[in-house]
Amino acid sequence: MCEKKNKKFYITTPIYYPSGNPHIGHCYTTVACDSIARYKRMQGYDVMFLTGTDEHGLKIEQKAADEGVTPKEYVDKVVATFKKLWDYMNISYDRYIRTTDDYHVESVQKIFKALYDKGYIYKGEYSGKYCTPCESFWTDSQLIDGKCPECGRDVVEAKEEAYFFKMSPFADRIEKLLTETDYLRPKTRAVELVNNFIKPGLEDLCVSRTSFTWGIPVTFDEGHVVYVWIDALSNYITALGFWNDAYSDFDKYWPADVHMVAKDIMRFHAIIWPAMLMALDLPLPKHLAVHGWITFNGQKMSKSIGNVVDPFVLGERYGCDAIRYHILREMALGADSSFSNEIMINRINSDLANDLGNLVSRTVAMVVKYFGGTLPVDRESDDVDKELLDMALSLRDKTDAFIDETQINNALAEIFKVISRANKYIDETAPWVLAKDEEKKPRLAAVLYNLLEAVRISTTLLCPFMPETMPKIWEQIGLAPEDASYENAGKIGVLPADVTVHKGDIIFPRIDAEKEIEELNAIIQKQADEAQAKLAAAEKKHEKIELAPEITIDDFAKVEIRVAKVTACEKVKKSDKLLCLQLDDGMGGRQVVSGIAGYYKPDDLVGRKIQIIANLKPVKLRGVESNGMICAADTPDGVRVLFVDDSIPVGSKIR
Repeated sequence: MCEKKNKKFYITTPIYYPSGNPHIGHCYTTVACDSIARYKRMQGYDVMFLTGTDEHGLKIEQKAADEGVTPKEYVDKVVATFKKLWDYMNISYDRYIRTTDDYHVESVQKIFKALYDKGYIYKGEYSGKYCTPCESFWTDSQLIDGKCPECGRDVVEAKEEAYFFKMSPFADRIEKLLTETDYLRPKTRAVELVNNFIKPGLEDLCVSRTSFTWGIPVTFDEGHVVYVWIDALSNYITALGFWNDAYSDFDKYWPADVHMVAKDIMRFHAIIWPAMLMALDLPLPKHLAVHGWITFNGQKMSKSIGNVVDPFVLGERYGCDAIRYHILREMALGADSSFSNEIMINRINSDLANDLGNLVSRTVAMVVKYFGGTLPVDRESDDVDKELLDMALSLRDKTDAFIDETQINNALAEIFKVISRANKYIDETAPWVLAKDEEKKPRLAAVLYNLLEAVRISTTLLCPFMPETMPKIWEQIGLAPEDASYENAGKIGVLPADVTVHKGDIIFPRIDAEKEIEELNAIIQKQADEAQAKLAAAEKKHEKIELAPEITIDDFAKVEIRVAKVTACEKVKKSDKLLCLQLDDGMGGRQVVSGIAGYYKPDDLVGRKIQIIANLKPVKLRGVESNGMICAADTPDGVRVLFVDDSIPVGSKIR
């Protein structure tokens, strides 16, 4: 413990893309990192645990437009749900970064400019395939059956002016990093990366976009925004205060000890992120831990097919610690983990209810039954005690080793070996038989004390993984919270010789598997039916779209689309459909009447920036003059006004 005291440990999740509410698939990485962070804190490390959200990009811009809100308003709402989930799941992050945070924007702009000044970023033109959901560019040779190799969705042709980051200067160093060091975990993935991306020749990376505006502006070239990976990946250092004044932890915590990510973003963290750090002459992270996907019936969880499992629903039914344990125990580093209601309920029943819960309740009940709740100090040992006590004594070091290798499922399996051995020890020693002979009471006391000590050590080491439930067990076995320490987890004899136990509620009640499976399957089926119905409706609507006759660029040039701010709004008298809006258009102001009263209240619009057709011939609607037209979209849910980011000045021309 002394060696670890004040030693630094920095662990990160990826920053999640808030294009929709989080699901159980998001939980694994965050719960895994939280468990490691808690374990390291227990060991005495000075821990920095970072998580956050990646909030820029075309998909966010489109989602916000669909909902009739600004991108910032959209991400604010989703981020609140992420934070609510992390609070519910007892995630002990030390810092939460949002890529819309001012300090992050400042640092990213400086990083982009520094890479440009060093000659690693240059201006060119991108032409190729683009996957909007993944925000990734692909060459024809990288596509699988003409679709995105990451998500399997359709790609579109993209051509635009862009800045590029030179990757080739770092190819040799990155190949050695992947093949000659333990940076990548599991290392078996290194061959895949080298053969697919490095051997064919690292292509330069597109790092700016001009086809959307929701991003960090490039300071020296108006119209360009920083593209996702320089923006998103930099969070790991900007959150520590790199090139900003918000924090001052960079020298203290960098390089990171562990970046943990899912396999779909492995390439970016294994190749692009090291290249960026090399270009900036910064130290590289120590380890990149890559896990698989939580799959449902063999498919990656996806809202579009309705197989998303809501962690709030599961937590309400079984408690968050049971959910934490299940996803951590099922996922082996580097492999996918299949989620099913049957697997989850069987795991909870077998490990938590039968093994751990039963061990605690039986042991405490026997101390109460045979000794009134307080053990006598007289003891009588036996050779049969040795195996259990030896396993308990060696457990801490074995768990340490698995945590250091980010093999959480193996760490948990090791702990439950001791729990299983303790249950077997009960059958071997038969306390109910010993209790019948008054002369065997010292032996009975020793057996029960050994069981309590095995529970103490096991639950101390389990606490980082199930932080809500373990203190409840400590209370039952008579363990003071301050004695549930890492140092004591390596000792036998920590509980007082005359320890007093306290019967309590059942820690993990057994679940009626058949009933629960039926109810959960019904919930998931309902989600799938709703998702499929929504998808079918969208596809049906899409099939009916017919474009108006083609126009020329000269025709389009006649239309003046400008940004305006709503300063006042009221309903038009004697009309249920019309609103009268007063606008600041940067040209002296104007009044526009719009048929959107069925979809917006006046207060919904005041203060918002919108798009207007500014050179439309004035008309009178219900006797009220209208000078222009508001741009809005027809959606399956009704009319949605196209709002504009508040940072764009009124009067700006939209083209």
